[in-house]
Amino acid sequence: MSGVLSILPDPPPPPAPIGLIAGGGRLPILIAKGLKEMGHPVHAVGLHNRYDPNLPDLCDSFKDAGILRIGSWGRRLRSKGVHHAIMVGNVDKSEMMHARWRFIKNIPDLTTLMMLYKHVRHDRRSHALLKAVAEELDRKGVSLIDSTIPIKSQLAQPGVMTLTQPTKSQQADIDFVWPMLTELLRLDIGQSLAVRDLDVVSVEAVEGTDRMIERTASLCKRGGWTLAKGARAQHDRRSDVPTVGLQTIENLAKHGCSCLAIAAGDVIMLDRIEMIERADELKIAIVGVPVTHQPFTSSSTTELQ
Repeated sequence: MSGVLSILPDPPPPPAPIGLIAGGGRLPILIAKGLKEMGHPVHAVGLHNRYDPNLPDLCDSFKDAGILRIGSWGRRLRSKGVHHAIMVGNVDKSEMMHARWRFIKNIPDLTTLMMLYKHVRHDRRSHALLKAVAEELDRKGVSLIDSTIPIKSQLAQPGVMTLTQPTKSQQADIDFVWPMLTELLRLDIGQSLAVRDLDVVSVEAVEGTDRMIERTASLCKRGGWTLAKGARAQHDRRSDVPTVGLQTIENLAKHGCSCLAIAAGDVIMLDRIEMIERADELKIAIVGVPVTHQPFTSSSTTELQ
């Protein structure tokens, strides 16, 4: 499951400025903080009505921009001396493909119109859209880099990360379902599977992980199931990195899941320490599955630093 679509450029050493193209959620906040801690000035473009209102205060400069204004993203960042940028945060792909243009912020610029016509009309999958956006930004002189560089400590680690240990039944479920998840990811169907007692309960599709969790609860009313989550085969770390967080843990507890298995090194854990502590409070085991997919035991517990 590991790997990238292409060789990504290395980030420049600090204090070179880094751009941040920010969608919704908490991830852009963590990226901005991580870049600042590394010594980089941060110049951000926040997608209109999506970014966290606290983000502008963390950046050296900030510009509100429309989701269909890719050309203006590049021009803004270059005007600040930015040659490398990170693009993260929640964006509904359908908003880019079908945004209502009656609002000024949603009127696409020429760069976006040409991109949608040339590259995306025949392949609307998320990674194809990301690749097209990255190529257009590169033409503007701004190269997207690995989005996990400032937050390596937030990536899932191999082994059991919680004090709460998976049961023998849960370990058996993980070992049983992981080869299936690997094939699911290779086929680019979804990122998650739910399993209980060596029986697949549900498969994530277009609805996303949170709605898949809700659907699983309706299919496995007695609870006690395990969620396995990984990254699409050859996922593009410029943006396509699966994420879990405190909201995920709360959602799992609410809907009867008692174990979360995630691909080590391939899944971001937002506010990782707090997430693990909350999982222990809710008696949910979190297991990082190594990319080798070898069976693991509770002796592989990883201590928090």
